[in-house]
Amino acid sequence: MHTLAKLSASFIGHLKPNRVKERSDAVLALPPPRLESSALMSLLGRRRSQREFATTPLPLELLSELLWAAFGINRRETGGRTAPSAMNAQEIDIYVALAAGLYIFDAQAQCLNRVAEVDARRVTGYQDFVDEAPVDLIYVADVEHTLKVPITQQQLYAAACAGAISQNVYLFCAERGLNTVVRGWFDREALGQALRLSANERVLLTQTIGYAPGSSP
Repeated sequence: MHTLAKLSASFIGHLKPNRVKERSDAVLALPPPRLESSALMSLLGRRRSQREFATTPLPLELLSELLWAAFGINRRETGGRTAPSAMNAQEIDIYVALAAGLYIFDAQAQCLNRVAEVDARRVTGYQDFVDEAPVDLIYVADVEHTLKVPITQQQLYAAACAGAISQNVYLFCAERGLNTVVRGWFDREALGQALRLSANERVLLTQTIGYAPGSSP
């Protein structure tokens, strides 16, 4: 579609036709989803938010695979990641709050670099379970990567990328039998100070991961 045609279509989008609120005769019946038709469908069927966690730490191998699934490099030749980002900006940094300290995930080296020798889990949210759950991921947008984009678009792009990352984590946890919940209720100022963020960085979401109570590795 050429630019003029797209502009014309955008004007149509501003029209506000009356919305059909009742069921009409024009119904397209859909067959029920076959949840066992593929591994992905099965995982989506098990995807859920859970807010109870054992205190058992995750083995490093499992933590490494979790972080790769979240936003690791799956195309080494191009640096492509497991979650999409607008214009391939890759503006989301993942901080990892563990009992042993606060780290940032380096996808290139597939390692964690410690940024503070503190247990920052308690400031990742107001919920009680964040203090004891073994892993809290913190999704931070660095708009330095998208300074040429309008501010409103920066926020939308970063939020979309963080959402895709968190869904990757949900699917990984569903496959590995882990509990997880993504969260937006926390003190962003306090968490930003704990992370020592710059003026160009914003905390978007946090996500807690751990074993279910009573389960073991």
